[in-house]
Amino acid sequence: MSEIEQGRFAFGQADVKHSHATNVRWYIFVIVFLLVVINMVDRTALSIAMPSIATEFSLGPAMQGLILSSFFWSYALMQIPGGWMIDRYGARTVITMSTVGWGIFQTIAGFTTGGISLLLTRIGLGAAEAPLFPAGAKLNSNWLAKKERARGAVFMDSGAPLGAAFGGVLISWLILALGSWRLAFIAAGVVTVLLGWIAWRYLRDNPAMHPGLNEAEMDIIKDVGETTQVAAESEPSHILRRSLVSLVAGRTGWAMINFGLLTWGPSYLAQARGFNLKEMGGATFVIFLAGMFGSLASGFLADKLLAAGYKRSIVYKTLLGITGVGVAATFIALPHVSNPVIAVAVLSATLFLLYFGSLYWSLPAILAPKSRVGIVGGTMNFAGSVSGIIVPILTGFILQWTGGSYGTVLGFFAGCAIVYVIATATIDFNESHT
Repeated sequence: MSEIEQGRFAFGQADVKHSHATNVRWYIFVIVFLLVVINMVDRTALSIAMPSIATEFSLGPAMQGLILSSFFWSYALMQIPGGWMIDRYGARTVITMSTVGWGIFQTIAGFTTGGISLLLTRIGLGAAEAPLFPAGAKLNSNWLAKKERARGAVFMDSGAPLGAAFGGVLISWLILALGSWRLAFIAAGVVTVLLGWIAWRYLRDNPAMHPGLNEAEMDIIKDVGETTQVAAESEPSHILRRSLVSLVAGRTGWAMINFGLLTWGPSYLAQARGFNLKEMGGATFVIFLAGMFGSLASGFLADKLLAAGYKRSIVYKTLLGITGVGVAATFIALPHVSNPVIAVAVLSATLFLLYFGSLYWSLPAILAPKSRVGIVGGTMNFAGSVSGIIVPILTGFILQWTGGSYGTVLGFFAGCAIVYVIATATIDFNESHT
């Protein structure tokens, strides 16, 4: 009896032959996409509710900043251990534990009584959310053929800007509808726990053990196991180490921009462009929605070029290089734009180009052997998480030092984009094996 037949027998289903391949692998990534969206909604909930919370708990600006940044302390710290757990116990188990865990911490936040207890729930939330993206990279390695990995990576990562775009609107609506930020947090937490249960029911680490998979789809998945992954398993360790350095440097440059815009973007719109709260919310929605479309466009374009016969190194370095330079150009141009509507359009173009960087989430599965995809993904995301801690503070110092000049901040982001481009260009895809 084959592994697929065994998996179906275990779920009490007969082995039925199909003339066409099933699409279980894409349903897997639909679930991961939804988890990423909820991940971002739960992250941003506190920022939306903070004015109400600060009044209720009598929190000063310093304590508010400390609570808002505390998420990234544990999130960064747990990236590499989380990657190890994924490689050791499997993505399904870790994703389920992660999702249920952050849902519980989000729910507990609704019962907090002061700044310290709220801070502790944020630390717990960061630790619980940490393994999600590296686990998605692991599923990419296990479930997708070489020709599909870019699409899988960006489909997962596109949930981040979509969650950022909808998070503020959704949490604001919940607070207004339920009449309480506490009830909004509890509702969001319960939904997250439910999604954790769904993830456990549907996800599998081994495609052969999924009851909905047929032989035709398994043949598609096996293509990567017999070609690319053999090369990755035999890749010299010094090549992987060199690529990992480039991966970390590139992700750091990208994350500095991404988290810089997430944390200081609304303030830029309000202070430098004079937007009121309603205008700021609408502009933020449009800007990050453009990021989602950029993320999806990068994956489909990359896979299309790969299918046309272009080398992966050429495709990735060209797409990421051109868009990275484009991001730098928009930051240089933005201080010279006086019309606020055009400024939002430029920022939307910035996010569209920036989120071509979602392709980075396919790189752990491409560069590392299956047994190390989790730890490589965790290391890469650790660099991004540390950037999430540093860049809000660094941006604040730049603004204070320059008397509130956002032009200097935008110049700094342009420099980060150049670092991102140079680091990406030095990644060794070691295509002599393929």
